Amino acid sequence: MNRPRIPRQSDIARLAGVSQATVSMVLNDRAGANRIPESTQERIREAMAELGYVPNIAAQSLRGGRSGLIGVHTFERVFPTAPDNYYREFLNGIEERAVESGLDLVLFASTQKADGTRSIYGSGSNRMRLADGAIILGFETNDDEIARLADEGFPFVFIGHREVAGVTIPYVTADYAAAMAPVVRMLATAGHRHVTYLAAPLRGFAQRERLDGFERAAAGELDEVVVEVCDLTEVTADRVRRLLDKGSTAVVVETFDLARALRAALDDAGLAAPADLSVVSLDSDPRGEGPFSHLRVPRREMGRRAVELLLAVIEGDERPSLAEPVHCAPPGGDTIAAPVHHEPATTRSA
Repeated sequence: MNRPRIPRQSDIARLAGVSQATVSMVLNDRAGANRIPESTQERIREAMAELGYVPNIAAQSLRGGRSGLIGVHTFERVFPTAPDNYYREFLNGIEERAVESGLDLVLFASTQKADGTRSIYGSGSNRMRLADGAIILGFETNDDEIARLADEGFPFVFIGHREVAGVTIPYVTADYAAAMAPVVRMLATAGHRHVTYLAAPLRGFAQRERLDGFERAAAGELDEVVVEVCDLTEVTADRVRRLLDKGSTAVVVETFDLARALRAALDDAGLAAPADLSVVSLDSDPRGEGPFSHLRVPRREMGRRAVELLLAVIEGDERPSLAEPVHCAPPGGDTIAAPVHHEPATTRSA
């Protein structure tokens, strides 16, 4: 059986009674298209619909036209398979705003190398050029490829603070620095003066912004902030007891994973928050839930804002700053209470 021939621009031109150049100008939104009468453009669109014509996106992109596609790329495997996936709400926000803008999304996920990492230029060229621009997210990155993208002039936006020497990188980030002030204020108002800050070993921009913001906000409000960097296996019942023995009445946990580990450690120690120790987490799961009072990180809004910023970059809009901070809601929950002072273990055993 012979397959039906795919309609071409020449077929549209014949049916609409115009030249092929006119059809091309309208389809690719080229300079001069605005001089074509609206009635003529409408005939072209009607001919496209009648013939079932679908534009060749790749060809449009190579000719410098707009494809109506925006890409999403990550240097690691992050696309969600579970409701509590860290990246789920980012991607939901990206999808929402893209649909509202009449755009389609392309997930660039096949450029994987033998070690499991992904590369923009794994095939030797920038495959994302099929899209008008791209949003990049994930903890991993490749500074050389980012610099090459910028040098090519390809429009892209990061979700999360990123810096590469000699390169201007547009990005959307949670305004962690500003969000720390209400966290400190809630602890101080409850009466806490000695606080332990549990930090994750990975010290990316977001982690540094949280800690720097917390320490700035704590100056003059708290008497002591003890910073302890630990991985999940080091958050144990013994660590919790040592914190209490040293006089800490509240703990600030940097990540959702650390918060879950602390909850398990409290259970193992036979303790509870806030009856024995006040706890606030600077992160929550993508559903906005968590075992303790927690900062609400606006992941969905960050995804939406990333699309808006990318569209501005594509259009060449002049902006005073290419960094877009998104407001974090103050902590919700009920694990911040008045300080509970515990006797040191040596005193209790005497």
